Amino acid sequence: MYIYNSLTGTKQAFHPIKPGEIKLYVCGQTVYDVCHIGHARSMIAFDMIVRYLQSQNYKVIFARNITDVDDKIINRANENHESCDAITKRYIDLMHQDEADLQLVKPTHEPRATEFIKPIIELIQTLIDEKIAYSAGNGDICFSIRAFKEYGKLSKRDIEKLIAGARIDINEGKKDPLDFVLWKCAKPNEPQWESPWGNGRPGWHIECSAMAATLLGQPFDIHGGGMDLKFPHHENEIAQSECAYHKPFANTWMHVGLLNVEGEKMSKSLKNFFTIQEVLAKYSVEVIRYFMLSAHYRSPVDYSKDNMEKAEQALRRLYTAIRGLSVTGDARISERFVAAMDDDFNTPIAFATLFDIAREINKLRESGKIDDATQLATQLKKCAEVFGFLQSDPELFLQGNVDTDFSAQVETLIADRNLARQNKNYLEADRIRQELQKLNVVIEDTAGKTTWRKI
Repeated sequence: MYIYNSLTGTKQAFHPIKPGEIKLYVCGQTVYDVCHIGHARSMIAFDMIVRYLQSQNYKVIFARNITDVDDKIINRANENHESCDAITKRYIDLMHQDEADLQLVKPTHEPRATEFIKPIIELIQTLIDEKIAYSAGNGDICFSIRAFKEYGKLSKRDIEKLIAGARIDINEGKKDPLDFVLWKCAKPNEPQWESPWGNGRPGWHIECSAMAATLLGQPFDIHGGGMDLKFPHHENEIAQSECAYHKPFANTWMHVGLLNVEGEKMSKSLKNFFTIQEVLAKYSVEVIRYFMLSAHYRSPVDYSKDNMEKAEQALRRLYTAIRGLSVTGDARISERFVAAMDDDFNTPIAFATLFDIAREINKLRESGKIDDATQLATQLKKCAEVFGFLQSDPELFLQGNVDTDFSAQVETLIADRNLARQNKNYLEADRIRQELQKLNVVIEDTAGKTTWRKI
């Protein structure tokens, strides 16, 4: 298996630290608002990665954190005149609903920053003892980036150029403008914990270093997140973790491409901001998953009505291939599929393999080799399970998962049409077909049976 390592900028042969076991840490959400479709991009990409690794018989220890103490959370709590605990509980519950609706596999660990205050404090103390962290003029504990000679190695940024272009607030008391806060001294009406340096709360970057090392050890196999986290968040994680323990933090770094909306960055000000639930109200979860994974995980994706409709039509072609076949039991994943996925999770090539299998199924059907078609359909469904689609009843998917009243209406019209045909009343049969077309229903007569799907 080869994975593109953001740290080295190359595709490398991947070898887990412990054979047969992969430890993966992914940066999760800061819970001060509902999750948007951009969050779903990273969620689904790493869900695919976990599913595939598990399909290859790896034991995956998957940690995805929750940031539940942060400036944004405090600001939102103050705006709403409620506690930080109330804010975080509400948005964690909503996030969990999003994750369930997107059919994500549950992480092995879901650490929250507020549950890891002790290891956070211990890590900061280690950095102070190493003379890498210092007490700033305002009482905060800060990390000195000049103490880490390799700073910038992940994002490939020149530290001197970064410092030259940075500004510093004299009230922060930092030695260098890029130095970052490890521990924020307590302010009125903010969450706070006791520490050797006075009451306060952790900074953003330190929490992930402490949680990952506590749960997975250091080094661990893979650290992942969105492309926007590469700098400064992941850069700072590497700096503080490697300065504290003098060994690599994570062996492989993976970053997921961002999501745009019709060619533009998603933004509330541009009114192109969509929550996960808003998108789920328009499209089925399998269509969303297909769209998100049709591009390589490192590439950006462009959310638009046209692209979502293309995803739905493509998925319909795959469902049509397995429709009417008794797809049961287990099957081996296609070797071509495995080869594509072992090449840095190359989903575009893997998707092409799915359509090759679908075309072969259709040829076998046409030649009357139903058993062979069924065997391939079982393989197709097994491959697609890695992506989280082709897992529904084909009839229901192709019918658009419509409500029972609509289904009953269509079934009645089809029965009336078939009766008209039996009675050789072809004028009436054509009239009913046209009525079904007005309902955006396509009917297909095959092997003495009429099936339908919604378009």
